[in-house]
Formats: sequence, structure tokens, C-alpha cells
Amino acid sequence: MKKVTPLQVGSMFTTKRMEGASGQPFPRHTASVESVLVVTEGRCVLKFTDQDHAVEAGESFIVPSDAWHQVVADPAFKAVHVMPHEITFEFAE
Repeated sequence: MKKVTPLQVGSMFTTKRMEGASGQPFPRHTASVESVLVVTEGRCVLKFTDQDHAVEAGESFIVPSDAWHQVVADPAFKAVHVMPHEITFEFAE
């Protein structure tokens, strides 16, 4: 199970809740500007081309712009993704 739920939209930022079951990968993608992933429950791994970053409940990770990455639940997680309105995504095929 993978799930993304819109939360709030402000004047500069949008927030979405991300939820993933054990081992479930979200689509590989890149973003035009940096954003922040705040893990609220469990743990996930952000897999980049050259390095992986584990993020646990209570931790955050600043996702750099223009970096191909994929979020994978490990074992399961819930997080809030904070992103500026101008963000655009490109997804791998």
C-alpha cells in the first residue's frame, strides 16, 4: 500500500502525507526545487543514484533539487512532505 494525501496549502508551501507499507517503493523521480520530508512514524529509505539515506520517526531530510531518488518504506512509514508551490516533478519511466 502506497498513499499520498493532500493536507494543507499555504501561501508558499503545500503539505502532503505519505504512507507506505513494508518494502513498497514510490516512483523514482526528480524535483525542480528542494523539499523536506518529515517522518512521523516508522522508517523509510531515500534511494539516490549514489547513496541511500534512512530516515526514522522524528527525523527530517532535505531532498535536494534535480536529484533522482525514490522513497521506499522500511519496514513501513508515515511522513509529511513539505514543498514549495513552484515545485515540478519528473518521473522515470
